[in-house]
Amino acid sequence: MKHVVGISLGSSSRDHTVIINLLGQEYKVERLGTDGDMQAMIGKIKELDGKVDAFGLGGMDLYLYAVDRRYEIRDARRVVRAAQKTPIVDGSGLKNTLERRAIDYLAEHTGLFIKPQKVLLMSAMDRLGMAQALEKAGCVMTYGDFPFILKLPFPIHNLHKLALAARVVAPIVCRLPFSMLYPTGDKQTESKPRYPKYFYEADVVAGDFHFIRRYMPPKLPGKIIITNTVTRDDIDFLKKSGARALITTTPEMSGRSFGTNVIEALLVCMAGSDKELAKEEYCRLLDDLELIPRIVALN
Repeated sequence: MKHVVGISLGSSSRDHTVIINLLGQEYKVERLGTDGDMQAMIGKIKELDGKVDAFGLGGMDLYLYAVDRRYEIRDARRVVRAAQKTPIVDGSGLKNTLERRAIDYLAEHTGLFIKPQKVLLMSAMDRLGMAQALEKAGCVMTYGDFPFILKLPFPIHNLHKLALAARVVAPIVCRLPFSMLYPTGDKQTESKPRYPKYFYEADVVAGDFHFIRRYMPPKLPGKIIITNTVTRDDIDFLKKSGARALITTTPEMSGRSFGTNVIEALLVCMAGSDKELAKEEYCRLLDDLELIPRIVALN
C-alpha cells in the first residue's frame, strides 16, 4: 500500500485518514496538523522522510504567482528542505491544473456562469489558475490579496494590475514570517471579519477555505462558495451562514475534501515520481481519474 501524508501548519483537530483504491492501487492518504508550530512541522517531515511515498505541504504555500512571475516564500523553503528522500509538493501544480479545469467544467456543465458573476477570490497569487479561468468565464473579479493578506483596503480587479503591484510588494512579503500572511493553528477556526462589503457585493466567494472562514462576515446569504479542504463541520458552518451552495475543486474522501497539496502528492505517488510533475502529466492523471468538482446544495 502506498502512503501519502499531508503535513500541515494548520490545526491537528482537522486530521483525517482514508484508504482509497485508485486505478487498482490502494493508497493510505493522511493529513497531520501541527497547530501552527513550524518546528514541529519540520520535525514530523524529518521523522517520516523516506518512510512514506509523498508529502503534501499543507497550511502554507511554497510559491506565490502573479501571471508571469513566481515568488518563493522563505519560511516554506525552510520546511521543504526537511524532506531529503521523499518528494514534497505544495499543491501549486494542481491549483494550475485541477482548479483551472474545475472552473472550465462549471462553465460547460452548469448554469453558474451563464450571466457574468461577481466573484471575490481571496487571493489570486495563491490561485492563479482559478483566477485566470474565472476571468475567461466572464466573471467580474475582485482579488483580495491586498485586503486580506496586507490588510490594505485596495482590492484589485484584473490580473495585469496585480502582477505590476506584485513586483513591488511580493519580494518583501515573501520574507515575512508566514504566520503574518496566513491563519495557522487555532487561528484557522477563529472568526475575524474584515472588509465585509467585498463579501456582500459578490455572487461567488472563492479561494482558500481558511481565508474565507477567518475573514467572512457572520452571514453569507445566497452566496456560492468555491473552495476545498472542508470537513463536515465546515459544511454545517457554511449552511448556517446562509450560503446557497458549496463547490469543492477536490473530491470528497470519507466525509471531507483534502487540500490540493495532498491530492497533488497523491498524483506524484501514482506517477512514481521523486518530484513535482509537469503540467501535461498532471492533466493526464486527472483525465484517467475523471475528477470533477463536487457540488453541494446548502440552502
